[in-house]
Amino acid sequence: MGGLSYSSARPAVTRLNLAAVAKYMFWLMYRNVASDGLVFDDPVNAGVISAPGAVLASPSWENSATHVTQDYVYHWTRDAAIVALELAWAYADGTLPDNQPLIDYVTFSQTCQQSAGDFDRASFYIDGAQRPWTNQADGPALQVVALIAMYRQLDAPARAIAAQLIDADLNFLRDAYQGQTYNLWEEEYGDSFFARSAQLRCFQAVAANTIGIPVPPWLPDALSWLTSALESHWNGEVYQSVLPVPTDYRAPYDPNVDIVQAVVYGAESATDPKLLATAAALRAQWADPASKYFYPVNAADAALGLGPLLGRYPGDVYDGDTDALAGDHPWALTTANFAELYYRLATKITSSGTVAGDSLSATFFSQVGVTPATAPRAAAAALRAAGDAMLQAVVYHSDHFELSEQFDAVTGFEKSVSNLSWSYAAFLSAVRARPAAP
Repeated sequence: MGGLSYSSARPAVTRLNLAAVAKYMFWLMYRNVASDGLVFDDPVNAGVISAPGAVLASPSWENSATHVTQDYVYHWTRDAAIVALELAWAYADGTLPDNQPLIDYVTFSQTCQQSAGDFDRASFYIDGAQRPWTNQADGPALQVVALIAMYRQLDAPARAIAAQLIDADLNFLRDAYQGQTYNLWEEEYGDSFFARSAQLRCFQAVAANTIGIPVPPWLPDALSWLTSALESHWNGEVYQSVLPVPTDYRAPYDPNVDIVQAVVYGAESATDPKLLATAAALRAQWADPASKYFYPVNAADAALGLGPLLGRYPGDVYDGDTDALAGDHPWALTTANFAELYYRLATKITSSGTVAGDSLSATFFSQVGVTPATAPRAAAAALRAAGDAMLQAVVYHSDHFELSEQFDAVTGFEKSVSNLSWSYAAFLSAVRARPAAP
């Protein structure tokens, strides 16, 4: 008999308790949040030491692992806000024993805002200093969403800082929301569907807030403008990620998974037929064996009742391990975000008692075995099962529950930077959205 090794012991397929796994993944994510007791030394920039509240996108940097060519030991405004939302949930349910991590996030965000000058600076050094990088208008919007969500959990001094941050972000967004920006993937500059949806969610949160944040007089017009602008991204088949449509070496850039991510982080509805049509095209391009973008790993997973794993967009060339144009692999966070779409839609169907299908959403429903004749209860169950299959695949291909940025499209092994904060946060958000068994 051979000796026991980790390579021969794997999670039991479809037997994992996703809620239990999520509790563990929270602490894996939390390792990337700097505090007074957990201090990071920037491995690339000598002398830069983390300040409490910095959220490392990943603890990986160039050559820290075989073939890794990326340095993620930085604080991204967007990623940090997404992690901060999970910190707020963790404090609310008692997972975090105190609110110090929330206070640290607020004070560090103030440091970044004061050092930036330009409020949409996407990324900062872990001491809060300005870093040369792209500008993204989704960051300030999601920061406002996170600050409003945690506001009542803060002490008085932190609340005062949060109010100042929100006011400054809104002043910036007032002039920026009609403008162009770098998109979610920091690759294309233009009118970004995701950024516009994140801004719309931000403005909706401000308009509905009950914590005393003043509602600017320009906000109603901004809400109407963004709602109309988002509709302009529909081309008759899918929502387009960026306008004008990119024509560089990344084309075709659609369908792009950031449309589905706008349901999780933006203001998009899980019942929007146009969004569901886009989601159906996204799933098909990586899960349909007839597609030129099909991931071989999805064939092996399907035989186990898992998946599919999803990527970013057709023909993606970034893989995180090389500087060559050799990408197009599935991502943990995009797969988890898509699973959350299934869960949210299942919840909507259960609460309404109807399956609001039409010609646009028919393919989306058919992919999980739902037809016009399917009863709402059965449709909700099918959607829940589809989300479960995706999250189970994420766990199955994880490195003993640790999540990197990507999975190899052929082997399923993890690749690119390790322990990506956003991967954990996306998994946590999806599990929280997971409905009870119908």
